[in-house]
Amino acid sequence: MEISLALTMLAIFASVALVAGSLTYVSLERSSSQTRRLRDLLRPRTAREKGSELTQLNEAPGKVLGALKTFVPKSPKEMNKLQRRLALAGLYKGSHAIVYSLAELGGALVGFFLPILVVGWANGMLWAFAGAVIGYLTPSLVLDRKVKHRQKLIQNGLPDALDLMIVCLEAGLALDGALLKCADELHGAHPELAEELRLVNVETRAGKPRIEAFKNFATRTKVDDVRSLVAMLIQTDRFGTSVAAALRTHAEVSRTKRRQRAEERAAKIGVKLVFPLVFCLFPAFYVVTLGSAVIKFVRAFGSGGALSGGG
Repeated sequence: MEISLALTMLAIFASVALVAGSLTYVSLERSSSQTRRLRDLLRPRTAREKGSELTQLNEAPGKVLGALKTFVPKSPKEMNKLQRRLALAGLYKGSHAIVYSLAELGGALVGFFLPILVVGWANGMLWAFAGAVIGYLTPSLVLDRKVKHRQKLIQNGLPDALDLMIVCLEAGLALDGALLKCADELHGAHPELAEELRLVNVETRAGKPRIEAFKNFATRTKVDDVRSLVAMLIQTDRFGTSVAAALRTHAEVSRTKRRQRAEERAAKIGVKLVFPLVFCLFPAFYVVTLGSAVIKFVRAFGSGGALSGGG
């Protein structure tokens, strides 16, 4: 009876949470600037709008830039703390924040009610609170792991992007064209870095200064190599020095750092293998090599054995 009542309460609470989340998502989507602009673009033109073609032609570049800005992610200064964390993982949409919040709520509810269903209300309250805390913190831990993995991929793909950018610049392309070409060519090998380079190009096309776009690139990723690259690009853009020569030097440094990181990980393998060897391999090895000898000693010195004085 208690289990059925708990299941009924859990189902009701989950249904109410899903309905409330769906209504919140729909209301936020309807009130977003992208939806309003699309609604204005899809609205049929009146006779007054048809008669003012010259005015529409004059306002066309502004509308194109406005439509383009809807696809540009917000500047890190305009984001809240949760959106900045999601941006580090490559999640820029507003719906991602809602899904993350619902995941925290759902994890807390599942972690709270699952021990109660298994153990009961009397004996499971402590486990229920512990499960609620663990369920609430699980999405944050998963997000942090995803952020670190994405930062490592961007860091490892940066030397290849710099080499390709040098080739593009020496072939005669401008810096914006080189960034766009690198984003297109690296989409298969390094999709995370290619997406960030594409966002830098989109921001500059939407009207943001190039220095601000580079700073947003460093803020979105929070990778040390990217920060040093952005600082170098800002200096070359400000002082008018050769970008290709500066990128060649930075590419050599980044490639050296990547090789050193690989050597460091290889040097740590011996220490990391100590625990699997001690707890997994050595017990089985001892059982195979010494097991027969131990059995013989037990039979020899046990009750009734030849060395115990038994008949």
